[in-house]
Amino acid sequence: MNKRALLIAFHFPPQAGSSGIQRTLSFSRLLGRHGWEPMVLSAHPRAYGVKNSSQLAAIPPELVVKRPFALDTKVHLGWKGRYVEALAMPDRYVSWWFGAMPAGLSMIRRYKPQVLWSTFPVATAHLIALGLHRLTGLPWIADFRDPMLQPSHPTSKRLRAIYGWIERQTITRCRFAVFTTHSALRSYRERFPDVDPAKFLVIENGYDEEEFGRLLEAAAANPVARSPRTTLLHSGVLYDAGRNPESFLAALAALKAAGKIDAATLRVVLRAPGNIPATQAKVDRHGVGDIVEVLPPVPYRDALGEMLAADGLLLFQGTPFNNQIPAKVYEYFRTRKPILGLVDPAGETAQVLRGAGFTLTAQVDNPGEIGAALERFIPGLRDGSAYIAPDEVIAQAARAHKAAELARLFDEAMR
Repeated sequence: MNKRALLIAFHFPPQAGSSGIQRTLSFSRLLGRHGWEPMVLSAHPRAYGVKNSSQLAAIPPELVVKRPFALDTKVHLGWKGRYVEALAMPDRYVSWWFGAMPAGLSMIRRYKPQVLWSTFPVATAHLIALGLHRLTGLPWIADFRDPMLQPSHPTSKRLRAIYGWIERQTITRCRFAVFTTHSALRSYRERFPDVDPAKFLVIENGYDEEEFGRLLEAAAANPVARSPRTTLLHSGVLYDAGRNPESFLAALAALKAAGKIDAATLRVVLRAPGNIPATQAKVDRHGVGDIVEVLPPVPYRDALGEMLAADGLLLFQGTPFNNQIPAKVYEYFRTRKPILGLVDPAGETAQVLRGAGFTLTAQVDNPGEIGAALERFIPGLRDGSAYIAPDEVIAQAARAHKAAELARLFDEAMR
């Protein structure tokens, strides 16, 4: 292959805790199937607050990866969690810029890539790509896993001004701006009416078929006896706003009090919710600790295996996240398991679920709706009648399909 792409991404193994890792990692593994040789400019692992070395094995051995100097301002330049705001503009990893610029120029001189690709968050990634683009003239594709400026973020006026400048420079100078949701694309077209609307495109997140294939082969070789308890799983971070499990726990408590569920027949797992003690306190407060287990994070492959082993999957995504879609939605589809969405019906996640045929949802903050949905959902899990994603939805959600879309953008940008 003589077509090369330089991928600039902060979130890359061994960093842990961001689903964005899987987006960059999958592109770095799959672009080669479509005529593009990727290379990755990431950050030194010292900048990662949480690391998981198990995913390093997923990086192709032939992939060129450079990890120049980078610090976490809060950890390395702060004191007892406090730090000077000016040293964290546009983010706590701005020191990465000083290492990445010379490293990126060296990679460009040596390997001669035809395109640049950077992914937000972290904002410094776009700042690095902006500098390399201006110095070399290489066409640049800017990836927005989240919108940069949101109503509640950033909160600092000075930081919002810096974010706004980086965002405007990025949108103006990039060849294409890529988003993971259609609502984010629409919001950018509205906010930048002077920019050609054809510049804005969507490439959704997806799932890794190779990972699922290995897990399914292992499960077939080592079958596990089915448990008499129906297992519901939520895998991922919960928040006090938008992904608060309080109403769900209240619904469980009401069903338990009415004798409709019990610990002998139902098990609910909240895996890797973030603040485990706070989540456990909510479970205990509602008196459902015999049904609900709050468990710590596990390696990515183990998390996928747990999804495959569950009877049904839970999805929390309320109004504050209406313009976002959790990356695990596509992994949920691939498991061929029933999904209960606790969502805002006006949000992007609810639209994706409806588009895939999942019509049983409930408002994330309405215990009555959630309880009624559970009364319909759980029997369907037990008798096998609950809806699962059809083959065509699963095929379109594969990351191999997304990598092909990105390769076509690279081809267009190069022309």
